[in-house]
Amino acid sequence: MKIYTKTGDKGTTALFGGTRVPKHHIRIESYGTVDELNSHMGLIRDQDINQKYKDVIIDIQNKLFIVGAILATDPEKAVLKNGKERLNIEKISAADIELLENEMDLMNEALPPMTHFVLPGGHQSVSFCHIARCVCRRAERLASALNDLEPFEAHALTYLNRLSDYLFVLARKLSVELQANEIKWIPEKK
Repeated sequence: MKIYTKTGDKGTTALFGGTRVPKHHIRIESYGTVDELNSHMGLIRDQDINQKYKDVIIDIQNKLFIVGAILATDPEKAVLKNGKERLNIEKISAADIELLENEMDLMNEALPPMTHFVLPGGHQSVSFCHIARCVCRRAERLASALNDLEPFEAHALTYLNRLSDYLFVLARKLSVELQANEIKWIPEKK
């Protein structure tokens, strides 16, 4: 399989279904940001962290490919006029979202209660989680804007929302496990 096709040399790219759009189209920005997030997830997985987290991250990375496929699909080409699906695209399920929630609940049981915002950092692995969280929020914002224009499967947007929460909790959990200094943000009084 050739990596370069030359079909995008004039600033357009094809969606799943064949429709060509400009490379700066919000749909491309949306799934491109999900792809960026997936790369950051790989960086977290490459850290010296508990294998349980790595296993969950592999599951997340697989789900992010599904979210990307959903976002990369021309909605007019995905469904026939009678409502049947034309393209075979996997979906994000309620169980996928529930997995993130259950993992957060498990991690939260071992964490001190939050009383303040925390400054990102303290350890490289923790910082990678915070960077991924921010990229995830950007992906969610772009996907939300796209959804306003061309609605797509609702669980995909919910999954991005929950994933950013998961990454925040994972950052806090790794702070404890790696004995990183979690610095509370306390606004200065003037």
